[in-house]
Amino acid sequence: MDKTALTLIIIGGLNWGLMGLFNFDAVAWFFGGSESVLSRLIYIVIALAACWSVSMLFRRNVVAEDM
Repeated sequence: MDKTALTLIIIGGLNWGLMGLFNFDAVAWFFGGSESVLSRLIYIVIALAACWSVSMLFRRNVVAEDM
């Protein structure tokens, strides 16, 4: 679950980088615009992955091998 969450956060971070540098929303481009149901679902899944990843800050003995 941790690897999946981190992968989604990386995708979200790259998308934000594209927005900041080039004003290009890759998620919206791939999935039919920022208001499409699929794009909104992707945004929600990435946000949930970020919420999950917050828990990694408070875990004890998190080892890179476990991820």
